[in-house]
Amino acid sequence: MTITLPLVVVLGILAWAVIRFLGVRLWVAVVIGLFGFYLAHTFLAPVIDGTTRTGVQVVNGTQK
Repeated sequence: MTITLPLVVVLGILAWAVIRFLGVRLWVAVVIGLFGFYLAHTFLAPVIDGTTRTGVQVVNGTQK
C-alpha cells in the first residue's frame, strides 16, 4: 500500500510542531513565510524548486 502526502502538508505539520513545541513565536513564523513568498519571485526560485524536487526523489528512492 502506498501513501502519498503533499510536501506542503508535511511542511505545515513541521511548522506547527516547531511553533508549538520549540517556542518559536507566531510572528517569526509569519515573517519567515513572507520571506519565502518574496524569495519565490527571485532568480533563485527555479534552483530552490529543483533542489526540493531532487531531495524528495532521493527520499522516495525514485531518482534516476
